[in-house]
Amino acid sequence: MKAFYTNNNGLLEIPKWTSNCWINIEDPTETEKKYLLEELKIPEAFYNDIEDIDERPRIEIEDGWTLIIMRVPIKSGDIKLPFQTIPLGVIFKGEICVTITFYKTEIIADFVLYSQRKNIEIKDNPDLVLRLLLSSSVWYLKYLKQVNQKIKLAEDNLEKSIKNEELQALLQIEKCLVFFITSLKANDVLFQRIKNLKAHKADYDSDLLEDVEIELSQAQDTANIYSNILTGMMDAYASVISNNMNNIMKQMTSISIILMIPTLIASLYGMNVPNGLEESKYGIWILLLVSVILSTFGVFLFKRRRWF
Repeated sequence: MKAFYTNNNGLLEIPKWTSNCWINIEDPTETEKKYLLEELKIPEAFYNDIEDIDERPRIEIEDGWTLIIMRVPIKSGDIKLPFQTIPLGVIFKGEICVTITFYKTEIIADFVLYSQRKNIEIKDNPDLVLRLLLSSSVWYLKYLKQVNQKIKLAEDNLEKSIKNEELQALLQIEKCLVFFITSLKANDVLFQRIKNLKAHKADYDSDLLEDVEIELSQAQDTANIYSNILTGMMDAYASVISNNMNNIMKQMTSISIILMIPTLIASLYGMNVPNGLEESKYGIWILLLVSVILSTFGVFLFKRRRWF
């Protein structure tokens, strides 16, 4: 999907390209790819780098074109990985400024609406990059709140019954947090590099820089806190599962020993050899009584030692 935006008390969508407008392309088609490579003449290597799902945040300059890649969070349709991060590329040169992502995101639409509500004017391309970094950090925090809700839900389910499904849900959340923490660290490194670019250092809005730094720091701290909580929770439940398994095995062993007593007595007196009770009409009752007494004594002994 291709869209053009220009400054007009915020970002206003326009039908076609004009000088110094912002071009946003999400999940580009072949037609849009040709438009980028053949009409706008952006380097194909930049396009391919953004297409790589594992591309790291960085800045690259080639033939006057500047590429800035940041990682932004998205909500995926994959049950096993509900949240992940993807590369968002900003490519600019002269009057051309393009953002490209190969996945549908909520960030861009929200960014445009926010600029309209606050009447934000995008001064230049570095200003756009900083504001996109700020918006992505806010969305990291939004998704982290949803991750926290999933952690609480999984915890409630684990308190009712410890099953593999609940533990797998925690593992999926842990993977999401690993992706978030890694991407936020890389975005922070990218932000520091952008902030120290000599060509634009004097033109930056100090308030905007401070806002980006605060939101990035808060997102990183929140992700680390949730990750630590989740790790501690999984360790605790792993110990609970191990302890429960030990108790079950102890109970099963105790039951086996109790059942072995009458089995042993019946086996001894069931042998085809003289035993003193083979002619007695009360022999079976005597054996049953002895079995019950010894088994009861065994149960009492195990109860006293708390093996049951």
